[in-house]
Amino acid sequence: MLKKGSKILVAMSGGVDSSVAALLLKEEGFEIIGVSLNLYSCHLNHSKSCCSAADRLDARRVCEQLQIPFIALDYREQFQKQVITPFAHEYLNGRTPSPCILCNQHLKFHALEGEMSHLGATGLATGHYARVRQCDDGSYHLLRGVDSKKDQSYFLFPLRQESLGHIFFPLGELTKQEVRQIAKKHHLPTSEKGESQEICFITDGDYASFIEERNPSQIQGPGDFVTCDGIIVGRHRGIHAYTIGQRRGLGFGIGERQYVVGINPGKNEITLGSNEDLFRREMIVHHVHWISPMGDEALVEDIEVQIRSAHAAAKADIKLLSGNEVHVIFEKPQRAIAPGQAAVFYRGEEVIGGGWIV
Repeated sequence: MLKKGSKILVAMSGGVDSSVAALLLKEEGFEIIGVSLNLYSCHLNHSKSCCSAADRLDARRVCEQLQIPFIALDYREQFQKQVITPFAHEYLNGRTPSPCILCNQHLKFHALEGEMSHLGATGLATGHYARVRQCDDGSYHLLRGVDSKKDQSYFLFPLRQESLGHIFFPLGELTKQEVRQIAKKHHLPTSEKGESQEICFITDGDYASFIEERNPSQIQGPGDFVTCDGIIVGRHRGIHAYTIGQRRGLGFGIGERQYVVGINPGKNEITLGSNEDLFRREMIVHHVHWISPMGDEALVEDIEVQIRSAHAAAKADIKLLSGNEVHVIFEKPQRAIAPGQAAVFYRGEEVIGGGWIV
């Protein structure tokens, strides 16, 4: 653990969470530098964005009030390459991406860890609702935040042991309500600021149009809606506009409610089915990262697996396959398992690893 007086970079998004994170660490006696990343030139004053000029101004105002240095760094090129391009690529290939995980992995942690040495810092902090605990053997463990409604550990599974040793999550033991109260008590300018949306660079929620505007040559275009029996029942806009489990926006009805249950980019087909057709008991997960080494175990039993950020983690066993690929067998079938999303593995409140659903 770092000694009081150590210099810590705090990733400042301009929201209440990172503002309170900086405040708490300063009160603990650390030397704080607030850092904001210019990631994307989005609608500048959209209330649900976390990447606008207005957000960086809010972060600066908080730093001025706390009397700590503020630095803004231009990472727009990296954000385009490491987040937006993969985001579009996944949808264009019939998968559902998790851009927040990529942003955390490549920018909010990896890139800022690179800035630490330049700025003479030995620690990095964010406003995520998660916890890090060190065991007697010196190893570090990533845990859920105590506020179950705000827990963000799902988005952090790519973190590595060497990073967890110098990362701080000051809000991990707090609830969102407590964070708001702290911000109001100290009259922080972000105390009443609303929540940012999940995909910060698409402020209107229309990700399909976003992809069409930026990748027109890669769009396959309209194709067939088919039933689970292969019967053609209509035409779709393009596979990039759909995700597993989707019901709204299909453009037609054929009796009972229909859901997207399959996407076949090779045939440019969208398979429709009933809600019952969405349930699966097994899945393959690849590019798996274990926060702690798993040794030679061929089967990891009695854990919980979370298949999207709003999913209630479900009991499962994991069979380790060759390389960094695993076979997950749920105790009970799970609804709308979407390729491209992250599957995160928990043992109790601890994140033991995660990967990407094939």
